[in-house]
Amino acid sequence: MSARPEKKRVAILISGRGSNMVSLIEAARAPDYPAEIVLVLSNRPDAAGLVRAREAGIPARAIDHKAFPDRAAFDAALQAELDAAGIELIVLAGFMRILTDAFVEAWAGRMINIHPSLLPLFKGTHTHERALDAGMRLHGCTVHYVVPELDAGPIVAQAAVPVLPGDDADTLSARVIVQEHRLYPAALALVAGGDAVLEGGRVRFTARARDAGAAILSL
Repeated sequence: MSARPEKKRVAILISGRGSNMVSLIEAARAPDYPAEIVLVLSNRPDAAGLVRAREAGIPARAIDHKAFPDRAAFDAALQAELDAAGIELIVLAGFMRILTDAFVEAWAGRMINIHPSLLPLFKGTHTHERALDAGMRLHGCTVHYVVPELDAGPIVAQAAVPVLPGDDADTLSARVIVQEHRLYPAALALVAGGDAVLEGGRVRFTARARDAGAAILSL
């Protein structure tokens, strides 16, 4: 019997309540899940997600960005924590800080993010309002590799939801977040398991990932 491959050591970066973080922590409890959540970091000491992580038994620390003179100094402190914990993959889950290009490039192919739209549509903020204003009939969420350009990295996975008559930003957001909580653990499993690898600015999927593709994109 072949030995089970070691799980990738993952840090989750948050700024708020950490709802996607919780879905990842729960998924990672499965014995066959290829990632282990070993650290949660936040740029906000008051982030509710820090408490939720600690309650789940995961080390969780705040690195207050306001205590640093510039982004590079903050990123250096972040890097020190990641190095100390032996982190192999970074997962951004509602992390509301723009990281320096140098930091992003140092983690190329090892950092993913979830964005509440079907990229490349509606990069940035207020995505649900903008989707409604544009008259979209489909909306959703995207997991992508992080690159220096905001919300522009190669796409790992997407999930779509219908935009219904009478929707407002809150009802649409609630429908999307359900899919985020399903999609992000599935996408992290692909990345951590080596089934969705960043190569030459594109995501290369293994045959196993392609066979599972129907479970990644849903309506």
